[in-house]
Amino acid sequence: MIFIVVKFTLKPECSEGWLDSVREFTEATRAEPGNVMYEWSRSVDNPHQYVLVEGFASPEAGEEHVNSEHFRTAMAWMPDHIAETPQIINVEIPGQGWSEMAELKPRG
Repeated sequence: MIFIVVKFTLKPECSEGWLDSVREFTEATRAEPGNVMYEWSRSVDNPHQYVLVEGFASPEAGEEHVNSEHFRTAMAWMPDHIAETPQIINVEIPGQGWSEMAELKPRG
């Protein structure tokens, strides 16, 4: 699986509406056949930063994603919303999604 984490630091005026701004892109990416996960979270330390966790079933699925029309469209408008170049981690890992954490289980 290709596992990607991206930190997006936004212009302050773009922070509140970010999830609405990326909704169409998010939905299109989640509908891709090779998409395993595509999840946004807002930083608890920086209200203008969002973290994106992505997973693609294979390198080919990741390549299809970056060659998609919705990716090109997003890359065209996103520079107007970001305050700095996003930071990224992009690695290939074994597995095909989330596993349960062995060290912690709910009680009762």
